[in-house]
Amino acid sequence: MKLMFKITAVLFFMILIFVIYSSYLKKDNGVEDNKIILGQSCAMTGSATDLGRSIHNGALAYFKYINSIGGVHGRKIELITYDDKYEPSLAKENSLRLIKKDKVFALFGEMGSPTSKVVLDVVNKYKVPFLTPYSGAEFLRKPFNPLVVNFRASYYAETEALVKYLVDDLKMNNIAVFYQNDSYGKAGLRGTEIALKKRRLRLSAKGAYVRNTLSITTALNFIKRVKPQAVIMVGVNKPSIKFIKRAKKEGLVNTIFAAISAIGSEILAKELKGNTDNIVISQVVPLACNISNAAVAEYKEILEKYSPDKSCNFISLEGFLSAKLVVEALKLNGESLTRKSFIRSFEQLPNNALHGIEIGLSPNDHQAMDSIYLTTFKNGELVAIEEKK
Repeated sequence: MKLMFKITAVLFFMILIFVIYSSYLKKDNGVEDNKIILGQSCAMTGSATDLGRSIHNGALAYFKYINSIGGVHGRKIELITYDDKYEPSLAKENSLRLIKKDKVFALFGEMGSPTSKVVLDVVNKYKVPFLTPYSGAEFLRKPFNPLVVNFRASYYAETEALVKYLVDDLKMNNIAVFYQNDSYGKAGLRGTEIALKKRRLRLSAKGAYVRNTLSITTALNFIKRVKPQAVIMVGVNKPSIKFIKRAKKEGLVNTIFAAISAIGSEILAKELKGNTDNIVISQVVPLACNISNAAVAEYKEILEKYSPDKSCNFISLEGFLSAKLVVEALKLNGESLTRKSFIRSFEQLPNNALHGIEIGLSPNDHQAMDSIYLTTFKNGELVAIEEKK
């Protein structure tokens, strides 16, 4: 009788421990029976508001669509977004609030390199996944951080593609850089220098502006002295647009302005009012209104139904695809959701998970996309630049 009692007691405690342990696994912050809470700090106002709002709108459209069909494994996705005005101090403050007060499961869709850089310290301290930041900075890729999942290709990849086109295809050798004087701009500057050095060339000139300002005069004066054949631009839209307008007025009429994706192509076209000659832009996603691509067709359909911003653009497409990547990982994870199992699910996603755009993730590689698409304007419309064989 005593033996039976002991066996029963042991079994009871084993079951109790299992139940407690299982319950513990399911109780990462931000995971409830009927919802998953994600947090976003993003530029909803300020100099980068067009970029921030586009990222947010694209992502929110997809999350709304998923919620309309019942969510993921019965859980709907709640996205809490705070405005950081593209300022690192606010981004850090917002992220701490999201983690400590709002108890989010993961941080999603941070806009910018300088903001991501300070948030990364918070992520590492609290061991919270940092999903698809809108940044191609190397510090999000090297050294490898298992908490970070990138969607887009790096700034080094974008500047390499631009330099390849300008030097290898167009045979240019007089190239300058206009950049934002912070971790974002310096990453693009460094990527350009590496790409030029690979071709035994050096920058002809460089000029910087301060983040969240339109103070481009000093940079322009440095650059226009060398009469560059091309200026690679690593900035956000408003200062970059001002630079292009002024540069053209002050004599750089035949110069090619080659910008990386963060410039915001559609906003650029609108602000230049059709004066889009000699502009090249690298993109990290395909043409945003080309519905011949299945992923883009889905984006356009869902955006029109669920987003207050009805116009398709590269930035909101990236936000949309980033949100879809998160949802696909949640689907693969199953009902028992923890931060660790969630990260593993990204690593196990098939290459065709986004249905129309190839991705590649693994335990040692958390960058989904590597492709770069070069674009230019033709009759006021963005078109792809065909790669030379």
